[in-house]
Amino acid sequence: MSHLNIPNVSIRGLAATVPALRKDNLTDPLVTDAEKVLKNTGIQIRHVASESICASDLCEDAAKRLLTELKWYPEEVDCLIFVSQTPDYILPATATLLQERLGLSQGCYAIDIAMGCSGYVLGLSNIAALMQGGLFKKGLLLVGDTISRTCSPNDRSTYPLFGDAGSATALEFDKDAAEMKFSFGTDGSGKDAIIIKDGGFRSPFNSESLIRKEISDGISRTDADLVLDGMDVFSFGISKGPSSVKDLVSFFEIDMDSVDNFIFHQANLFMNEKIRKKLKIEEAKVPYSLRKFGNTSSATIPLTLVSERREALNKTSQKNIACAFGVGLSWASVYFETENLVIPEIGYLN
Repeated sequence: MSHLNIPNVSIRGLAATVPALRKDNLTDPLVTDAEKVLKNTGIQIRHVASESICASDLCEDAAKRLLTELKWYPEEVDCLIFVSQTPDYILPATATLLQERLGLSQGCYAIDIAMGCSGYVLGLSNIAALMQGGLFKKGLLLVGDTISRTCSPNDRSTYPLFGDAGSATALEFDKDAAEMKFSFGTDGSGKDAIIIKDGGFRSPFNSESLIRKEISDGISRTDADLVLDGMDVFSFGISKGPSSVKDLVSFFEIDMDSVDNFIFHQANLFMNEKIRKKLKIEEAKVPYSLRKFGNTSSATIPLTLVSERREALNKTSQKNIACAFGVGLSWASVYFETENLVIPEIGYLN
């Protein structure tokens, strides 16, 4: 695995926004075997975006509320990274649209990163690397997805799992900051495990893209819908999740007992509990937001921090390890320290 350590950058605040519209797997007529779904995945409630809400809208709301709480002026922000696999358009980059919508200066550095499950950790490494030299003083990392809009309602392997969310992380150049430490891995041979086949330039959207196909009992979808191979993803997750964390703590000689929070990508409860037990981490150190929000793709880590660790992160110093794994296939882990973060309550967008 590859490694990176980044000094001089502190996280100052976190915010998260979800769509106001909620689906309850226990009462949704499209979810069969609802009790079994809840037991295996840990997912009951999902907040899902309407056709009028994009990931950028959720991130914009989170960013505006966070800037207000921090008392930062928008024009102070030197760099913006938007991480998502559900952008507004094929082009232009959504980050450029967010620069204008947030009122950031025209001198702002703004780019998109097209990553999913591991996107928060990868985005954090990119923006921190940009800022460590001190020429960029303040930055915004916006991470979110509206993956529910890519799921077939007739696909029991995806529909009950995915919710939508957007997040904002505010960072600042700080010579006294503890180093962020990263570990990364990639395996493109596993691309078919999580994929939307049509709509890109390898397989353009065409007249057959919307033809619904029966895949198996309880699963029918089009080639424009999300495909998730549950067994392949499970095998990948329980392998790479633990090995990524072990690699991080071994390479950087981190004392796992000193870590306050282990935040895993919220894939599903059964998988994540396997990972936790493999790493011998006590339950109290591993927060879950699955029951309330489902799998929100790139946004699961910041959403879980805001939802489940808001008070501790706001009032104390915390040592954290975040580990993300999924579409790509890609995986990444990060160790980072926080102190008295500004964290508004979760926002709900209509």
